[in-house]
Amino acid sequence: MRAFLLSFTLLAFLASIVLAWEKEDHEIFDLVSALEAAEGKGTSFYSWLDVPSTATTPEIAKAYRKKSMILHPDKNPNDKTIHERFARLGVISTILRNKESRERYDFFYKNGVPKWRGTGYYYSRFRPGLGTALVFLIFVSSGFHYIIQRINYRTDIERIDRFVKAAQQAAWGPKLVPIEGQRKVRVNISEGRTVDMVVDAKNVYILDDSGEKHILDASTASRPDFMNTWFIALARSTYYRTLDRVSPSKEHVSPETSEGDESSSEAPGSGTATPSEGRVAGGKRKRATKKR
Repeated sequence: MRAFLLSFTLLAFLASIVLAWEKEDHEIFDLVSALEAAEGKGTSFYSWLDVPSTATTPEIAKAYRKKSMILHPDKNPNDKTIHERFARLGVISTILRNKESRERYDFFYKNGVPKWRGTGYYYSRFRPGLGTALVFLIFVSSGFHYIIQRINYRTDIERIDRFVKAAQQAAWGPKLVPIEGQRKVRVNISEGRTVDMVVDAKNVYILDDSGEKHILDASTASRPDFMNTWFIALARSTYYRTLDRVSPSKEHVSPETSEGDESSSEAPGSGTATPSEGRVAGGKRKRATKKR
């Protein structure tokens, strides 16, 4: 939950910054990038016109006329980039001679052009295809799914440790001095809900109504695995279903299906393994051999 709140806060902060850029800002970003690519890194609107950043509008107009005579296409017939440079000069001169546009540029001139300019800015220039967008969304959502798995795994481990310690305290006392042999105890897992457990010198077991024991330790928690994220799990499930349809006479059992059957099966009538879902830690159970 804490990780989710931090992620949401970060996204909201970035969104507030990105939404602050307007169409005119994006045009300035393009001009800055194009000017540095053509005239050299670090070239600014002012340095290209050869005027200080404090130049007045008449001074900028005068510098523009002087520069335009140098970059005029008629005087540079062999320069293939001259038309583009000449047009860029006119746009830059217009920005600097307009009070509002110049204030926008001066802000980025003093503080620097942002490296991240918003998804809309990059999308409008690179136009990723539908396939690229889908792959990106699948990758991001699968990454978040894996993070959730890790969070759930840590939560399960903490819950298991809490239940194991509670059972050992009930069997051995508050000092947790191990006693030989097995002891059956009843542990309160939530308000008004208890579960029978068996404690011996090495392990703690959950005892179901049939008398069968299921070991309770860290191995019963489901470990995070990128192969179990939603897209890969869906692809594997679809693959095995396709095999079943193509070869109905053969049995194809997917690893996650067989493993899921074992993890989701519960002892008859126990129903008290976890406070929220009826299992102690949301993972797999190991069965101990029932002693006769």
